[in-house]
Amino acid sequence: MGKLISGFSKLSKLEKIDWLLNNHLINIPNAKSILRQYWNADKALQELHDEFIENTITNFYLPLGIAPNFSINNKMYTIPMAIEESSVVAAASKAAKFWSTKGGFKAEVIGTVKIGQIHFTFSGPGLELKTFIEKIKPKLISNAAPLTKNMKQRGGGILAVELIDKTDALQNYFQLQLSFDTKDAMGANFINSCLESFAATLKEKAKEYVPFKSKDYDIDIIMSILSNYVPECRVRASVKCPISELGINGIKGMDFAKKFVQAVQIAKLEPYRAVTHNKGIMNGVDAVVIATGNDFRAVEAGVHAYASRNGKYTSLSEAKIENNQFHFWLELPLALGTVGGLTNLHPLVKLSHQILGNPSAEELMQIVAVAGLAQNFAALKSLTTTGIQQGHMKMHLMNILNQFKASEKEKENLINHFKNNTVSYSAVEEMLKKYRA
Repeated sequence: MGKLISGFSKLSKLEKIDWLLNNHLINIPNAKSILRQYWNADKALQELHDEFIENTITNFYLPLGIAPNFSINNKMYTIPMAIEESSVVAAASKAAKFWSTKGGFKAEVIGTVKIGQIHFTFSGPGLELKTFIEKIKPKLISNAAPLTKNMKQRGGGILAVELIDKTDALQNYFQLQLSFDTKDAMGANFINSCLESFAATLKEKAKEYVPFKSKDYDIDIIMSILSNYVPECRVRASVKCPISELGINGIKGMDFAKKFVQAVQIAKLEPYRAVTHNKGIMNGVDAVVIATGNDFRAVEAGVHAYASRNGKYTSLSEAKIENNQFHFWLELPLALGTVGGLTNLHPLVKLSHQILGNPSAEELMQIVAVAGLAQNFAALKSLTTTGIQQGHMKMHLMNILNQFKASEKEKENLINHFKNNTVSYSAVEEMLKKYRA
């Protein structure tokens, strides 16, 4: 049980580790060496990592892999993916190669609008508030001009300002909703700064507004914050091919297509299945989002909200058979950036963008959506043919063998054994004991 500590953030890195060892890792004799072995030997690089967050003690690494052979809008990509889950990169790569001979993936950005909101209460009638907002709107925008100047020069900025009356849901509650285009930046800091400027002007002008003063009306700002729900910042990815080109593992193209479409329909109507179905999509999405230094938590929250937009959680992807053609597609809300944040700081993030050809934010949206669609296709292909465990268990076997510190010869022998036998922790342990005996 840890002890309450004051001034922890002021301790040096080594002092923080010593406190941790004395309070939480008392019975782990090699804890300090484990933490230190993940420090970067390059002092400047380690200091850079230390400054990403607070109270750092070490680095936590994720494998960075690459999935080649992605044809997107007739352009070839090799996609970097940072993820710890077995078989994700392999599955994406297989799907990429499969579709590369069938016209590849198509992708298009449907919109790039992001939303920020000022949440506040107003003690008077909504009609008078609306009149006031229209009157001060030019001042709201002009006061934020120093913040929006550079973004406007890049073709972005504030697109719209709208008053939303929510008093039917919560007494005296209103929103000032701003729409933004942040171009190649994800834009969180930009949006939040603009919102706080608007909120300050709103409060100031309300105090000066004579009709409010005479009736003792008051505006109270609750909070100003961007939304990670971005249904108008959306991208579509798709594949299609003749049914005759879909023959897989000895299964006829039409049989495979029908079963595949049924699997998607099940995910559309059954939330228990839809969550796992969409998690598979996000395996591909998150891996690229992380590799490119974007906020996967914001993406996850927005995507799952979008999957529930009609009042029921459902599949993000769709499939159909039409005129002897197989169609498979998805639409995702994705607010991504290719400038700012970690994209300018983290060396591996920089390399990931270079691997992708230094894409714009819109191009990155398309790449990420395609990675999600490829991952979903690979998962459904396995589920409806050989079963999902065949690919998973190959990687699971390697993880178990590594836990037991198996030699290369032991790995070779056990991999051959489990080609025709079921993989489980106990089965691997037993066979390894026999082999070593």
